Amino acid sequence: MAVNRKPGEKMYIDWVGDQPGLLTDVTTGEIMRVHIFATTLGVSSMIYAEAFPNEKLPCFIEGCVHAVSFYGAVAKHFVPDNLKTAVTKHTKDDLVLQSTFSDLEDFYDTIVLPPPARKPKGKPTVENHVRYLETHLIEKLKEKIYTSFEDLNADIKKIVAVLNARPFQNQAFSRQEMFIKYDKPCMKPLPGGEYTTCDYKAVLKVPNNYHIDYDGHYYSVLYTYCGKPAILKATPSEIRICDQYNRLICTHRRSYKDFPLYITTDEHMPPEHLYYQEINSKDGNYYRRWASVFGPSMSELIDRILKSSKHEEQAFNACAGILHQVKAIPKGIAEEAARKCIEMNSCRYSTYRQVLKKMECDEHPESSPESLPSHENIRGKDYYK
Repeated sequence: MAVNRKPGEKMYIDWVGDQPGLLTDVTTGEIMRVHIFATTLGVSSMIYAEAFPNEKLPCFIEGCVHAVSFYGAVAKHFVPDNLKTAVTKHTKDDLVLQSTFSDLEDFYDTIVLPPPARKPKGKPTVENHVRYLETHLIEKLKEKIYTSFEDLNADIKKIVAVLNARPFQNQAFSRQEMFIKYDKPCMKPLPGGEYTTCDYKAVLKVPNNYHIDYDGHYYSVLYTYCGKPAILKATPSEIRICDQYNRLICTHRRSYKDFPLYITTDEHMPPEHLYYQEINSKDGNYYRRWASVFGPSMSELIDRILKSSKHEEQAFNACAGILHQVKAIPKGIAEEAARKCIEMNSCRYSTYRQVLKKMECDEHPESSPESLPSHENIRGKDYYK
């Protein structure tokens, strides 16, 4: 049936079926096959084409970015062929594909919308032009020997420019003229800046240590995501970690150093790990500074506890236990309990805990049950004899 297409609505995307041997290795003389990426617009049929070494996702994304730059505007929909856009099974490939398309949509403010899988005629426009390119582009390229993708794509650009400027059969206008008149005015302007390509890595389950490995380093994510799917996106300077719906969880500065291998944000750690990390990464002066917040008695108590051990590290648990215990109580009470321990000459965690507990009991004594009011209708114990 005839289809009335809307100007600027859809950019159709496909790979040319033939993979011609167009590149020659200058060292071995081996002929290498190339893959031709192609796009076209729904009304003008304006063509873009580019050669790539394969049809993997990074090449597909690069082709889309270059095509949009070529048109100088963004169609409302990107319509790729033979690519899933919905995660139906939680496989790593599906998660990466979904995340990649979501990033394209966000940056270009467009929608990636493939035709239904069981309706192959849903996208005849690009398929017609794929056949057109097989005839008019590839046959022309076979007339020359190429040794680099740069030279090959330079010639593809020239040939496609001629095809776009050529009038349609039995028509007085060309693809280029139709594009300028109909498609481009209805397309969205290019976004500011350049699209940042990422290296994507999917994990079906975040490990129990809440770190995702990438390029020899391990980057933390909030521990509550353990066992859940996640996507890691790497740029030369940054690591971004998203959930399975492509929502950002956290970012890290990408590390290239040999040490440390584990890049951890304290807020990502469960409480028990955070406590252990604190004990093992602090020195005595850290606990002295913390104690000074409460007052001179607490400072003296912590200092005595640290000095009571042969090695200060042996007293870190006691210091941390005291200081964590008084986080939620008034500073005056914490300071008074420390003063009493010093007076008793018993500067230990167990003593401080007992003193603090007694002070809290003295401040909030258990209320004794009130005696019953005297009333003539209340029966005394003698009534039941």
